[in-house]
Amino acid sequence: MNKRRSFCSGFAVLLVSFTAMAQEQGVIKPQLLLSEIVQGMPRGEKQEVRVLTANFEPGDKTMLHTHRFPVTVYVLEGTFTLEMEGRDPVTVKAGQATTMPPFVKMTGYNRSKTDPLRLVLFNVSDPNAPYLDPVH
Repeated sequence: MNKRRSFCSGFAVLLVSFTAMAQEQGVIKPQLLLSEIVQGMPRGEKQEVRVLTANFEPGDKTMLHTHRFPVTVYVLEGTFTLEMEGRDPVTVKAGQATTMPPFVKMTGYNRSKTDPLRLVLFNVSDPNAPYLDPVH
């Protein structure tokens, strides 16, 4: 509980600092891109934070797979199409983000015939957990 209280106090100080800095000329203020409540985050004593990149050529796709923990996708270039079992396809364009839920069968596509796709992927997992699990 003390760790949580310390984290909350530190976060509050950081938030106040950001607000004060934002009033200074020439200081960058972060802009919220995506806020989403998720389920399935790790609960152990330690977590592993991963930041990955993926580059798709026109027409490329991922294998059918699942993730054990939520994964956030930010599109740097191109358009990402995510097809998830039992859900409508999600299209995410450059400058946008989405979160992929855990334990849902999915495939990601670059549907363009001419443009590459570049992604940055973020997730928090149990240490050493596989990034994805292929579905056969």
